[in-house]
Amino acid sequence: MSSIIDGFQPDADKDNANAQFDLGLRHAKGEGIEKNQAEAVRYYRLAADQGHAQAQCNLAVCYAKGEGIEKNQAEAVRYCQLAADQSHAQAQYNLAVCYAKGEGIEKNLVEAVRYYRLAADQGYTQAQFNLSVCYAKGEGIEEDQAEAVRYYRLAADQGHAQAQAILATRYAKGEGIEKNQAEAVRYCRLAADQGLAEAQYSLGMCYLHGFGVEENVEEAVRLYRLASNQGDELAASMLTKNVKLAIYSFFSPDNSGEHRKPSGYSCAVNGG
Repeated sequence: MSSIIDGFQPDADKDNANAQFDLGLRHAKGEGIEKNQAEAVRYYRLAADQGHAQAQCNLAVCYAKGEGIEKNQAEAVRYCQLAADQSHAQAQYNLAVCYAKGEGIEKNLVEAVRYYRLAADQGYTQAQFNLSVCYAKGEGIEEDQAEAVRYYRLAADQGHAQAQAILATRYAKGEGIEKNQAEAVRYCRLAADQGLAEAQYSLGMCYLHGFGVEENVEEAVRLYRLASNQGDELAASMLTKNVKLAIYSFFSPDNSGEHRKPSGYSCAVNGG
């Protein structure tokens, strides 16, 4: 046994919940000791049964995934609830997912929204995103596009790529927020820079047609290629047309020098 583990073991043997949790985590990750999920579960349980919220949350995940112990969704929900009742944001989010899917507990979208909100209001990014989808679709709560946008923005500003892409679409179309092409491009670029294929494709459309940016066919083609390399079929289709597009852009029949622009674009294929 390594000196790292030796440092935690005495306190764990004295029922120190933090030490028990730390040992569980190290067994789970194989840090300083051979990876052993069963031992991770054992130490998580020792800490969890003393009220250690993160240990309760981790043990719930083990039960949900069947890692180190037989899969048991009901037990996963039970330990998740214990941690959620201590205002543990990750557990609140996980419990919301259980309610949303009806896993280990009866499906209840209203309760899902309640727990998403509890986690979201603590800054838990994925909860903010999921709550925004609930508002957008009216699932478990009355549809409210302005609130959907508010939570999309909270998630987007923490770097959630899908939220950035959807917010870009909202700005482009003026859905739940005042139309703003510059903001549409800004959020679309943030998502594209994180490698989100649909955003790369949409940003390519912006460059191709001069939406919120100076028209640049070469940059459009570069973005289409990035998206196509991830399997985006729309981007792949555009790449096959890039020579024609370049010619059309240069020899535009429009006297103003600008070719006709489509009515809109979408950064998001689902979720909002």
